[in-house]
Amino acid sequence: MDDHNKRVIETALLCAQEPLTVADLTRLFVEEIPAGEIDVTLLELQKAWEDKGMELVHIATGWRFQSRLVMREYLDRLTPEKPPKYSRAVMETLAIIAYRQPVTRGEIEEIRGVAVSSNVMKQLEDRGWVEVIGHKETIGRPGLYATTKQFLDDLSLTNLQSLPMLEDAAPMAAAEQLGQAVMEFDPTATVETVIELDENGQPLIQVESKEIAEVVAEEVEEIAEEIADKTTEEVTSDSEEKSDEQK
Repeated sequence: MDDHNKRVIETALLCAQEPLTVADLTRLFVEEIPAGEIDVTLLELQKAWEDKGMELVHIATGWRFQSRLVMREYLDRLTPEKPPKYSRAVMETLAIIAYRQPVTRGEIEEIRGVAVSSNVMKQLEDRGWVEVIGHKETIGRPGLYATTKQFLDDLSLTNLQSLPMLEDAAPMAAAEQLGQAVMEFDPTATVETVIELDENGQPLIQVESKEIAEVVAEEVEEIAEEIADKTTEEVTSDSEEKSDEQK
């Protein structure tokens, strides 16, 4: 491909608001250009930008230019509002879905060893990272969760096979590897904060840690009461059975 057509493709990618596929790029030209020739040009452009602050990446929905991660700390200074940081619970849940999908909420809880908050699942769905793709053929037909193309795009991945290999099978190991990619992950965070901005970019609502703590405490108390009730029922049932045997 000549230099002019290469510049056309480069300019289109730099100006595009969404990733572009090879099919999209072929529409730039009146004459027919083979897809293979565009593929070669994309690889050449990718190499040409290797030593710059921007990079050309191939993701799930196409090709796009994006800033390199090493530039993030500088670019963040231009944006006064900070993105929400995701807690250990959110990252562990996301990691389990990413590496074990499709998976039910009950299976996630079994792997983590704790109940999964509805707030955690809502955040992941609202962010566009996970979705219900079907239902498991078992009692209650629970929903099967899987990651989305948006999840792959946000991590600059082409497909699920591009996920980082795990050195440790534990959910936290996966969470940390995902968190180091592009998401704001705070391993010390204990709450999940969602910030809504007004038309001027100012925060409207910010969930306070105390408020979340109260909600969590109530949930824990309810779970504890359910366990206590269940234990009492089992003890009562055992006592009645023993009494009948003695008679």
